[in-house]
Amino acid sequence: MSEESDSLRTSPSVASLSENELLPPPEPPGYVCSLTEELVTKAREELQEKPEWRLRDVQALRDMVRKEYPNLSTSLDDAFLLRFLRARKFDYDRALQLLINYHSCRRSWPEVFNNLKPSALKDVLASGFLTVLPHTDPRGCHVVCIRPDRWIPSNYPITENIRAIYLTLEKLIQSEETQDGFPIRIKAVHVVNEPRIFKGIFAIIKPFLKEKIANRFFLHGSDLNSLHANLPRSILPKEYGGTAGELDTATWNAVLLASEDDFVKEFCQPVPACDSILGQTLLPEGLASDAQCDDSLRAAKSQLYSCY
Repeated sequence: MSEESDSLRTSPSVASLSENELLPPPEPPGYVCSLTEELVTKAREELQEKPEWRLRDVQALRDMVRKEYPNLSTSLDDAFLLRFLRARKFDYDRALQLLINYHSCRRSWPEVFNNLKPSALKDVLASGFLTVLPHTDPRGCHVVCIRPDRWIPSNYPITENIRAIYLTLEKLIQSEETQDGFPIRIKAVHVVNEPRIFKGIFAIIKPFLKEKIANRFFLHGSDLNSLHANLPRSILPKEYGGTAGELDTATWNAVLLASEDDFVKEFCQPVPACDSILGQTLLPEGLASDAQCDDSLRAAKSQLYSCY
């Protein structure tokens, strides 16, 4: 056998390498803007988003993640990173911190985020605990309808309700029109038919809420006219004095269940533990330590329970 043949026999050849070893890492999917001209203008005015700089800003955030958190298991798609830039008005440092807090919360609260997929929440969906109304309000905001009276504690724990709420919010922010701060921003919380004791409890906790958040809570009691002053009757079901027909929960349940594969990909893959990725040794100066991570987590839990 020739020397060349011996060399090929004793050394790894290009042909012997796997296809994955030959190909460079895939680039994140490119961004295609789906915003209307009106929303592009609104984003420029309210979020400091300049279309001509958008991809440059996304790449800057992507580079920061790769440099400062090389082991962070996160999507680096344009559309995904844009959520965090928009939520922090294109401030790179604040957007990065929001991204880290987002993953920290997910990994520190496994009872909510592990195996988070629609098929795992069929009991909650079937109960009619929550749904999304088919029509947006005049500002283009989606309306999430939560009915605590539909929850029977003996059937499943309260964390299942929180999981369903989170799943719904995640689905909503897949649309660019709804991205603003969770990366999502709650514009208002309207409470109807609340018991009298709720008003007393809310009066106690209100001073501890940020003023901006506290001012977004509206307690209407049984006065549906008060509700209609904030949400037009044309988008509300007849259960709330509206003209949009019976409250339909089946349609939104179907939307979630049709997204099963997306949620399996995002939430049902094994990821490193929070302390191995977001621990003290990997945190750049100025970002939260482990102790601060715990504080952020408690704040996130408190906020979710308050909204519930």
